[in-house]
Amino acid sequence: MSVYIRQNSSDQSYTKNTWCILNPIEQSIKEKIERIGTPLKNWDINIYRGVLTGLNEAFIIDGAKKDELIAKDPKSVEIIRPILRGRDIKRYSYDFADKWLIATFPSKHYNIDDYPAVKEYLLTFDKRILEQSGEKDIDGIKGKNARKKTCNKWFETQDSIAYWDDFSKQKIVYSEIVQSPQFYLDNGEFYIEATSFLLTGNNLEYLIACLNSKPISYFFKTFYAGGGLGEKGYRYKKAFLINLPIPLLKNINYKLDTFKTLIRNNNTKEIDNIIYKIYQLSDSEIEYIEKLI
Repeated sequence: MSVYIRQNSSDQSYTKNTWCILNPIEQSIKEKIERIGTPLKNWDINIYRGVLTGLNEAFIIDGAKKDELIAKDPKSVEIIRPILRGRDIKRYSYDFADKWLIATFPSKHYNIDDYPAVKEYLLTFDKRILEQSGEKDIDGIKGKNARKKTCNKWFETQDSIAYWDDFSKQKIVYSEIVQSPQFYLDNGEFYIEATSFLLTGNNLEYLIACLNSKPISYFFKTFYAGGGLGEKGYRYKKAFLINLPIPLLKNINYKLDTFKTLIRNNNTKEIDNIIYKIYQLSDSEIEYIEKLI
């Protein structure tokens, strides 16, 4: 046993941070990506959770109900937005399931009486939509509260969301629990619900090319994801993702337009090759990663 240990052991360094046991080639890869990359927490970006409604059954509607509410009161269109769920977000794309959000964020201070069709619809959920907010009687409806206790009004979403305006900007949206990277660059068309996250900032075409690439997916799963889920799944938890080291665009010899063109042409293989070059990985290191992905 002592001979086996001498022949197969490798040196490890341990810190107060999360650590993992690596073989020599993995140690070399990790050293390079952390020397060359910058953790996302040090980028000029923001990561937010999607909308928590408190009662999806009421606040997330289908296209038919959306059309019905707008037909009854055209003003309803002001507070109804298309929404993606985590399962709808794909790698560089999405599958829109014709789901729509009644976006009555508390921070917007809506008066529900200005939207009579939406108010009438929400009241059909009677005691299920009553919150522990002191409003125990809504238009004569009384009942046991169904939603989590908040200080928000009965018709408002659970989240206050001060960042609601970011949904209308260019942003990366992504699913948290996945079997492969699922990052989509949205140009302000969609809101997302609470099983998803949005990332805002600059140079997003470059960043999404990195996040969707095979090598950086390997880096994240191997060194930063905090363990897998089942056989293949893993979790892009914010606390893990912000530690992922990706070089800033200004520190590499490629322009933003390069990544825009590669994404537009769906040239993911070339993106992977560029990522390998950026991190200065050797042929043997690339071969090792390719066998695992």
